[in-house]
Formats: sequence, structure tokens, C-alpha cells
Amino acid sequence: MAEDLKTVVLNDVHQQLGAKMVPFAGYNMPVRYSSDLDEHRTVRRAVGMFDVSHMGEFRVRGPQALDLIQRVTSNDASKLTDGKAQYSCLPNEDGGIVDDLLVYKLADEDYMLVVNASNIDKDWDWISRFNTNGAEMENISDQTSLFAVQGPKAAEALQSLTDTDLASIPYYSFVQGTFAGAPGVIISATGYTGAGGFELYIPNEHAQQVWDKIMEAGQPFGLKPIGLGARDTLRLEMGFSLYGNDIDDTTSPLEAGLGWITKFTKDFTNSASLKAQKEQGVTRKLVAFLMDGAGIPRSHYELVNEAGEKIGEVTSGTQSPSLSKGIGLGYVTTEYSAPGSQIFVQVRGKNFPATVVKLPFVKGTEEA
Repeated sequence: MAEDLKTVVLNDVHQQLGAKMVPFAGYNMPVRYSSDLDEHRTVRRAVGMFDVSHMGEFRVRGPQALDLIQRVTSNDASKLTDGKAQYSCLPNEDGGIVDDLLVYKLADEDYMLVVNASNIDKDWDWISRFNTNGAEMENISDQTSLFAVQGPKAAEALQSLTDTDLASIPYYSFVQGTFAGAPGVIISATGYTGAGGFELYIPNEHAQQVWDKIMEAGQPFGLKPIGLGARDTLRLEMGFSLYGNDIDDTTSPLEAGLGWITKFTKDFTNSASLKAQKEQGVTRKLVAFLMDGAGIPRSHYELVNEAGEKIGEVTSGTQSPSLSKGIGLGYVTTEYSAPGSQIFVQVRGKNFPATVVKLPFVKGTEEA
């Protein structure tokens, strides 16, 4: 029911901008303002702004904060220094993934976890279950707005709004301070588009002011508001996994190509089983593939070999705006996982050839 949907603080602003609003992860969200193709190209060539305030944020503080994060996440958060962020996941006890997330170290004994909107309650309950030593946890999701300003001109478009030298913030790093006159803003360089740019975590009471100032400052650089439709094609061109599609409670981080965030230098939930899986080798892998000719892959389409035998399933697929070809991610049996392998996507009973490729599909930016 529409009345059960949550709304972001700037819901009315998006409607005034002419956005098509759709239910997404329990929220009423802008899927597009103009067209997915135009918005995709805006981010690849110039700069666009996404309102992704539906994402969840938890603060974890105190002497036991790091211990808790180390218990529930696969990556090694002890490596984080102040002002650094880390991609990680929450393994479950059955070999799958509760969620993927970002871990920010704000200061000693003070962390912020950023989780997917659809999993806010699930993640909170999961982490709380392991909080047996009294780390202080606070769910600040409903007090926090999040704007992602993405594209090759992002730093230029935002620079007039802050004293921080934006171009000097390294990838997966962040600063805290005043932005567009709003105090307490986290300016982070992580990104989900591959096109460069920043994420701005803003207290809700300043969200309108910051949005308006970014829209004004970005105008000379061609900044436009961007919806979730383009966000999906942008992330897929980079091969970034989307929880619920490419990773979920049944997919192992090792199958999903996330061995690089699965650190066996410490004990964490289900680490012994995952270590054994690493030693034995996985039987299926998440691969990227490019259609050889016609055909657009879609989620749940079957992947088959030359003999027509099922070898896997598409998890994400689209027509790439940058390549004008079908691209996709999917799990296949390991023997078909090497780059260059020929596979086929079954579309309405017909088999369309595709080739397994290395990621990313495209460079993060393109020439106008």
C-alpha cells in the first residue's frame, strides 16, 4: 500500500522536480526525472546528484565497538584509521550474506555503519544479537539524509560550498565539517557509479538547505538530479553488486568475488566454514558477461552452455547505455567462469550468445 511507504525528507522536492516516484526498499523514491539514458550520461560525462537518504546508518561507539564490528563483519576493521572507510559484509551462519555495508571510522571507539535500506531492521537485529559486551549502538537512519554527487565534474561543482579541498580526498576516505553552511556533514569519497564524486551525510534539518545550494552551485557544471534507474545502470557497468540481486542470504562472499573483503586474519561469524570453502574451492562464481550480439539479459533468465544445459542464472542485466550492448552479472558453474568463456542467455526460449569478461564493463567516465 502506498500509504505504508516511508518518505525521504525531500520527497516533495522530488515530486516538484517532476520525478517519477516508485516504491523501493519500503520508501517512495525517485526512479527518474527525465530519462534513464540522459541521467546515466549526465553522471558519466558531467555531474549528477542522487538522493539516497533511504540508506541506513548506525553509530557504534565505546571500548567494545571495534570488537563488535570485528565479530560481525568479514573485513578487518582494525586496519581503519580515522577518516577512512571500508567495504565489508555481514556473513550469516549458513554461508550466505546478511548484507553488504560500509564501515566508517569517525574516531577512536566511534564508527558509523552504512547499510542497505531494505535491510535496516534485519541488520540492526543481527548486529545486536552479537553485541554481548555492551558496545553502544544507535540507529540514526531516520535522522540522516544522504546525497551522492557523482561524475567527473563533482569536485568542481561542490568546491565553492566547502573549505575542504575536495579533489585531495583519497578514495574510501572522508572528512567531517561544515558544508554549504550546514554543520556536522560527512563528505565521503566512496561512490557506487565508478564516475568519481562524493557522498554527503547530512542531519535532516539541513537537508533542504544543502540540496538547494548544491543545485545552485552545480548549475554551471550541468548538474542534474538523478534517479534510481540510472543508479542501477551505472553500478552495473562497473560490476558493483546489488544486495537482493547479486548477493543475498544464499550467496557466499567467496562465490560473489568478495574474497578481497573476507579476511581470515581474525575470527568472525561463520569464518571457519568460509575458510574451509576457500580451501576446497567454490562450485559456482559470480561472473560478468557481455552479449555477443542481440539480446538484453534480465534477472532470473537462465544461463546455459552450448549444449543447452543450465549452468546458472542472471542476477542483474540491462542494456548498457555506454556500450549500447546487453551486459549482465550472474552465477555460473566454475568451469564457465574464466574470462573468454562462451555462455548463452535464454530469452523466451531462445539462446543468445555471450562472453564472460573482466570487470569493469566501462571506465567510470566518458567523453561528452
